[in-house]
Amino acid sequence: MSKDPTRRLRLNRAMLGKLVVVAVVMFGFGYALVPVYRQMCELLGINVLTQQDGTVERPANTQVDTSRTITVELDGNAQGPWRFRPTTRSIDVHPGELATVMYEVVNTQDRTVQAQAIPSYAPQSATPHFKKVECFCFKQQTLRPHEARQMPVVFFIDPALPRDVKTVTLSYTFFEIAGTQAMK
Repeated sequence: MSKDPTRRLRLNRAMLGKLVVVAVVMFGFGYALVPVYRQMCELLGINVLTQQDGTVERPANTQVDTSRTITVELDGNAQGPWRFRPTTRSIDVHPGELATVMYEVVNTQDRTVQAQAIPSYAPQSATPHFKKVECFCFKQQTLRPHEARQMPVVFFIDPALPRDVKTVTLSYTFFEIAGTQAMK
């Protein structure tokens, strides 16, 4: 009987070792899951918060098409603790012309928040022709308590936009990023 407690102790230690290895592997898998998920989404083009047009440069040979004018209507939707709106409701631009519009956001909370803006376009056929050179939507925004900020969008509309499109609506939804509440 003296061998039985020693054998049981050995088996318990072996089981503890296996459980520790399993726990470490599970932690490592969970830790690596976020970057792997981001890479997979980026490769597959799903769950992308911002367009990949952050590095768009205006082609040097683009001519401004002064024969037509496109009205760009601006819209802002807030989902969170702030006021968010464009500083102007619309702007007229010629295809190929570089334009700048401003959006204003005010954090109405007593705490710092992080947010992201998601753009959408109407009509949808205009989406590939709306080229943003600079935009606050390219990265997350951190807003201090009661901070007000003016944020630019610099863009041009590709002259290849179908001629029947006379109005393009640029709309942003500005929302707090869950789980990233910053400290005061």
